Amino acid sequence: MREGNLEAPTRHPIAWKDPDFYDEAKCFAEMERVFDICHGCRRCVSLCQSFPNLFDLVDATADGELHGVAKDDYWKVVDQCYLCDLCYMTKCPYVPPHEWNLDFPHLMLRAKAIKFRKGGVKAGERFLASTDVHGSFAGIPVVVQAVNAVNRTRFARKQMDGLLGVHPDAWMPELAAKRFRWSAAKARATVVTNGERTPGKVAIFSTCYVNYNEPGIGHDLLKILEHNEIPYVVVDKEKCCGMPKLELGDLDAVERHKQANIPVLARYAREGYAILSAIPSCTLMFKQELPLMFPDCAETQIVKEAMFDPFEYLVARHRDGLLKTDFKTALGRVSYHIPCHGRVQNIGRKTEEMFKLVGSKVELQLNTVERCSGHAGTYGVKTPTHPVAMKIGRAVFKAMAKNEPDVIASDCALAGHHIAQGMAQAGTPAKALQHPLSLVRMAYGLA
Repeated sequence: MREGNLEAPTRHPIAWKDPDFYDEAKCFAEMERVFDICHGCRRCVSLCQSFPNLFDLVDATADGELHGVAKDDYWKVVDQCYLCDLCYMTKCPYVPPHEWNLDFPHLMLRAKAIKFRKGGVKAGERFLASTDVHGSFAGIPVVVQAVNAVNRTRFARKQMDGLLGVHPDAWMPELAAKRFRWSAAKARATVVTNGERTPGKVAIFSTCYVNYNEPGIGHDLLKILEHNEIPYVVVDKEKCCGMPKLELGDLDAVERHKQANIPVLARYAREGYAILSAIPSCTLMFKQELPLMFPDCAETQIVKEAMFDPFEYLVARHRDGLLKTDFKTALGRVSYHIPCHGRVQNIGRKTEEMFKLVGSKVELQLNTVERCSGHAGTYGVKTPTHPVAMKIGRAVFKAMAKNEPDVIASDCALAGHHIAQGMAQAGTPAKALQHPLSLVRMAYGLA
């Protein structure tokens, strides 16, 4: 076998507008080429279930080679990919600029797009990916109370299993009594102090999850910005970033969301704002997937350059000498999980850096876990894949329980709840679950 590529991975644009992209025969031919290389390498066997499924299919053939695998069985590989991107960014030695030019996640995306266009995605899956639709009930008190109460019942969960394909045992987020965008101060104006690495003012892209499910995460981010005298605005209009639709292969819906969001966000970027999104998948959507889907759209590229993970921004602010470090409250033993869509942003361990900065001022014993939790958006709640998600997460559940933490945290709120559920099932329940932004707000002593 040839040696792998030692250069930094590069990404080619996604040619989803090319008719050949949806040619199933050509897609299967490319899958055969890529799967044969993966079968000969097998470095990614410890990642998602796609790779064990592929290798089991190959090993079950008469001669142990890929040509013996039925093409219809390729879907058993495709359906287990949740586009975490870890194989591309952390494992595969054959990604571009290597001549073999492997991009496993975007090949799986191509296959998902073909499946979606053929009508192969069920209505329940499409509804689960429509976060703006089921989030529209958030903030309506009577409706929220009723929906949250009903969804806690075993009967309702069985109905959700039958109608939507949601596993009865999977953790599901509740609707918020007050949406973040309704309850947040729309703007705070102070003196703008730019740094070498950071714009001195911030625009907050709320995200569906923070807006509809856990607005406290957004409020804690605003409190941190206020404490540091950083002016902010909440983006005046937004739709879902499109990541749930991307995971389904519904690329036309992704484009519709892009057309709603990018012109608005580009205006903030041009006005010198850093754009912050507190959900790693949403941040990655604007940093990577949309720029690759729309490489010729200047506004999309402008937004890409202005988009920050919150801790990427805060750590850069500290390096500019403009972040307050007057932490007052000890956080004790913290087990922190780095989610996949945070790892593949190529920004380093920025949340961990922030925790270490806090720990230099107050007591904080940090245990960092860098491995996929298995949740992966809707993958972790669907009836066929929830048990697999729990299996993938076992090593994380065990690692997060190390030293009996006082609190567990993940930049991905969904992963955090998934981990808490897995730890409880393993008999090592977490004492508390907090978002890292909430922990930093607490460390500052802010109410």
